[in-house]
This record gives sequence, C-alpha cells and structure tokens, in this order.
Amino acid sequence: MYMTRRPLPPLRSLQAFEAAARHLSFAKAAKELNVTPGAISHQIKTLEDWLGAPLFHRLTRALRLTEAGEASAQTLTEGFDLLSKAALQMKPRWDDDLLTVSVSPGFGSLWLVPRLDRFRQQYPDIEIRIDGTDRLIDVASGDADVAIRYGPGGYSDVHIDRLFAMRATPVCSPETRDRGSGLKSPQDLASHTLLHVDWKETEGSWRTWLLAAGVHDVDPFMGPRFTKEEMAVRAALDGEGVALIGDRMAANHLASGRLVRPFNKDLSTPLVFAYFFLAPKDRLDQPKINAFRTWVLGEASLEL
Repeated sequence: MYMTRRPLPPLRSLQAFEAAARHLSFAKAAKELNVTPGAISHQIKTLEDWLGAPLFHRLTRALRLTEAGEASAQTLTEGFDLLSKAALQMKPRWDDDLLTVSVSPGFGSLWLVPRLDRFRQQYPDIEIRIDGTDRLIDVASGDADVAIRYGPGGYSDVHIDRLFAMRATPVCSPETRDRGSGLKSPQDLASHTLLHVDWKETEGSWRTWLLAAGVHDVDPFMGPRFTKEEMAVRAALDGEGVALIGDRMAANHLASGRLVRPFNKDLSTPLVFAYFFLAPKDRLDQPKINAFRTWVLGEASLEL
C-alpha cells in the first residue's frame, strides 16, 4: 500500500523560520545557518506565502511572533530535534568524544552557551552538542548523555547534582532605567511596562514580587506576556520594559552592562525550584560525562 505524500513547504524555509523564531532575529539566524539575513528574510517570505499567513510582526528594532508563528515554533523545534536525533542514530557509533547535553532553550541561551568557551578551553578534545528542548528525556536510556532541568528535584533512576536555585530580580536596559524621571524605587514601576514570563507565574510573578517589596499601587498584571524567558530578556534588552527574571539567567547581561538591576539587590524574591544536573548512574565515570559534570558544578558555584 502506498502512503500519501505529506504536503510540506520547502525545508530551507522551515529551517530559516525555526532559527529566526528561536533567536527572534534574522541576523542571528543567518549567522547560525551561515547565510545572509536577506536569505533568511526571503525564505521566511516564501514560507509565509505558502501558508497564506504572516509569522512575524516586523517591528522597528525587534521581531515578534504572530499567533500562527507562536503556535508552530516550539513544535517545529522539536521536529528538527527529532530529525537531528534520527540522523545521529544513522551514523556509526565511533565518536566517543561527542557529548550531548539536553537543556531547556532558555537555560541554554541565557546561562550555558555564554560559558561554553571556558569548557572548550579546558577540554578541547570533547565535542559538545547542545540539545535545546523542554521535552522529557531519559538519560538512563541514552536520549542524551547528560541533562540539566529546572524543577523540584526528586528525579529517579539517575545521578542528581543540585546546581543552584535563583532569586527573581527586576532587570532592564540602562536606557529604560534612566528614561524620564528615572527608575529609582519600586513605586516608579507604575509608569513602566512590566514584562511577564508565563510559566513562572506560579512562583516568580510580578504580583509576588510587588507584594514582597511592599508596593500596592502598581498593577501586577499589566504588560506583555512571553512563553519563553529568553523572549522577555530580549524585550528588556530592547528597552521595551522591565522583566522579572531569575538572577542567574540574567547574570551574563548584567556583567556586560547590557542589563541593570534598577533597585537594590536585596529587592529580590527566592524561587522555589532549582536547576539540577542529571546523568546515568552507570556512566558517571565516563571521561566526557565526568569532565562536564566537574566543569558545570564549578561554574554553578561561582558567585554572582
């Protein structure tokens, strides 16, 4: 029996959209795919024409996904993850120095990737592959060599190291802090846009932070909402408002000065969950896994 061929748009246009949706930047997508920003724009226009719907709101200094783009981006990323995994399974298992690390896209882009060069300098013989996904994976069965996950802990049948917990802290661009009469106290947030991360509303919401800061005249629900932490960080970098972010996730931008804490460092609230390193118990002494575990525990122990 013959299968009906699946209707698909050009693979290159899907790949261009997936990269641009992750980065919210044509330029960064072009760099990742080793093409020009114009080529990315052309491929996405081809995809939008094929679909008959726009995928991005093209703003003056930023990109925002449309409802159609938002609905499909995560599924498409997971699809490319599966294609990549299938391709790796087709290759001979000769490369014992390839280490696959599964992390959420937010943790990968905001915390892990900015530090990877230090790992490569210490362990130049270990090739690292970052599998950026939020889906459940089983390191014990070989879905990845190791994983880093955010949660309450209590993972079973794997080795666990607690990396760090975080504190929710407001961050913004220096321009936002200095705009108008300035952002000097939490009460001043009444005249600024609050940027929200949907999935953190249960433990790191603006409502919780404002109550802890003793502020009652600022609407804790106003402002745009983002399904991904890295999107809220991007909006803060672009001067679109003040984001409430886990301090560790903002550390790289704070150190560079691209983001600032507008208020005293003490005005932060602890988050309930933590990040954990997961590895197979029976492969913990494998050189590449042991090397990465030693390195990531050392990075996690550094002071903010």
